[in-house]
Amino acid sequence: MDPSSPKPYDPEEALAGAAAHGIRATIWGIVASTVLAAVKVIAGILGNSYALIADGVESMLDIMSSMVVWGSLRIAARPATDDYPYGYGKAEPLAALAVATALLGAAVGIAIKSVIEIRTPHHLPAPFTLFVLIGVVLTKETMFRLLFRTGKSIGSKAMQTDAWHHRSDSLTSIAAFIGISIALYAGEGYESADDWAALFAAAVISFNGVRLFRSALKEILDVSPPPKLIAEVRRIAASVPNVIDLDKCRIRTSGLIRFIDLHVIVDGGSTVAEGHDISHRVKDALLASDLGIRDVTIHIEPGVPKASPPAEIA
Repeated sequence: MDPSSPKPYDPEEALAGAAAHGIRATIWGIVASTVLAAVKVIAGILGNSYALIADGVESMLDIMSSMVVWGSLRIAARPATDDYPYGYGKAEPLAALAVATALLGAAVGIAIKSVIEIRTPHHLPAPFTLFVLIGVVLTKETMFRLLFRTGKSIGSKAMQTDAWHHRSDSLTSIAAFIGISIALYAGEGYESADDWAALFAAAVISFNGVRLFRSALKEILDVSPPPKLIAEVRRIAASVPNVIDLDKCRIRTSGLIRFIDLHVIVDGGSTVAEGHDISHRVKDALLASDLGIRDVTIHIEPGVPKASPPAEIA
């Protein structure tokens, strides 16, 4: 092979590379969330802001969820074994399910505490908490964009869910900023604006938690992938010589990888050996694509070759 020619696509190597890329980004997210959680909780206590404390608690859940994602990516990257012939890809959407559940739990806890604080008279929050929140929003939005982009590029549902965890944190910080601003501007009698902001944040977290829970559950239940992906698989398979047409095409996503069941129609007069050769060429073409396909099961069906158009008479 020419050393200057591009290296053939290797699904196992691509899986390991994608997992490593996701793990690096997740570790940075854990470090940033740890620092932000400490800053927000301390600032909330010193500045008398429950919204900021609630925001800090939500950041602590970010740390836990990121660690769950980190672990799931390591597990999902393991090669298939005799006991697990389809690999460990389902660990990844299971982690997303756990993260979404943590989001819902955090929302319930923050909502309960917010109601208690609204009913309990307390002092106004300190002005310096606003500057803390500005820094938090900028940092969290940057983390969301980085992790979501990385998760989408490697096909990690858990990582995209974790990214939305950071977006939820950013939204709760914005809500806290608005609540604290109202309390400081309006003065005495409006101390609870900070707590109403925390209650609104709980509603935002709940919405994202339900949405992400449903998305992860669909993948665990083998929901059909986007039509664009199915069309691309069909295009690659149909481009193989001697493939007359395609019938059923089922795609199952398992974390960062995909498995395909495909019905290929060939000339009914072909021998078993010829049909077998065509099926292998279809499989090789799909495995060589960059669609993250680990295995393809092909069923050969007999068909009638398409008639060639009549030659034009000069």
